[in-house]
Amino acid sequence: MKPLASSDLEGRAALQRGHAGGTAAGDAFVPGAATAAAGRVAIAQARRWYWQRVSAMVLAVCVVIHLAVIVYAVRGGLSATEILGRTRGNWAFAAYYTVFVVACAVHVPVGLANIAREWAGFGERAALWLGRGVALLLLVMGVRAVLAVVI
Repeated sequence: MKPLASSDLEGRAALQRGHAGGTAAGDAFVPGAATAAAGRVAIAQARRWYWQRVSAMVLAVCVVIHLAVIVYAVRGGLSATEILGRTRGNWAFAAYYTVFVVACAVHVPVGLANIAREWAGFGERAALWLGRGVALLLLVMGVRAVLAVVI
């Protein structure tokens, strides 16, 4: 854990006092407003953390199954044509890989938003929109790939 900077400590103290500590002319003091906003941000971050952990558990299972299928196909000497012949019309295969795609689309954007915020200096809102864009891209590309292999 990194040590807190003095500005972090001042901000935390201001939140505990019930305001953001603004000193510019025209700053209105609204009791508890900053604390409520900080609480909403903390709850949203906790939810994202939760969904990233749940999706990680799903991904762990999906990756193990995926690797087992790859090993089976390679050791069995299956060609790409034979593999596609087995996946065409196989809706169980489609369901499994759709779960895999959705788990990726939930998991990756949370981590990407954290990286964008912590390393690239993005603001909270910009990092979240970047993550949402990547989630949409992963969903569209992933579902398209699943359908291409099954249909």
